[in-house]
Amino acid sequence: MARPYRPGPKEFVFAVGDGNDHRVTVSDPQEAYVAFSAFFRNRDSDTYTIRDEPAGQSLVLMPGQGVISRIKGGDQPRSEHLQVDRANRYLPSAMLFFENGYAGLDRFGQWFSDLADLDASPETRGAARAATFTTEAAAIAEVGRIWADSGIVDPSDQYYVFFDSHDADDGRAERAELLKLIAFLGIERVDAPAGAAGGEVWTRTDARLDAEFARWS
Repeated sequence: MARPYRPGPKEFVFAVGDGNDHRVTVSDPQEAYVAFSAFFRNRDSDTYTIRDEPAGQSLVLMPGQGVISRIKGGDQPRSEHLQVDRANRYLPSAMLFFENGYAGLDRFGQWFSDLADLDASPETRGAARAATFTTEAAAIAEVGRIWADSGIVDPSDQYYVFFDSHDADDGRAERAELLKLIAFLGIERVDAPAGAAGGEVWTRTDARLDAEFARWS
């Protein structure tokens, strides 16, 4: 049985599949992050694995495929996969793993249990992800997660701007998910003003979301 994840001094194993695993003992997540950043940048590999063997948890970064996977063992083993559309997502995911293991990545993006789901178009993935949120509370929390990455309030205080300054090709899956979720919640989408970036989504403010966004500020 895998032991529960606990923060504090611990050992991690970094690997790229060449048999030369790198084992480090660190006193805190920041120290682990610094060590892994050097490991990551000094190697040219399609796959990088971080293992927390006592906890039975792993994080697998696959830049060659644009995928991040998280794995946990124990009585209820589980693995989930995330499509990555920006190269600067890999190291932040490692930091979250060092801070709180598998659970630390819960709000990092759109996780799917079947790797084959990542082959679908971004719009299909987004719609599928949105369909998993069947209660208002869960949908609001997910909108908050999306908001936290790139959301602002318009200076008029009348509108939320999601994907601020993003092009239309950025975050297509999350945009598709957001559009389904705001429809589910009955939040009114409005036209973006002239000059807004092509990927921005503007909606009217809503007291339910105000409370959720405050948790992320």
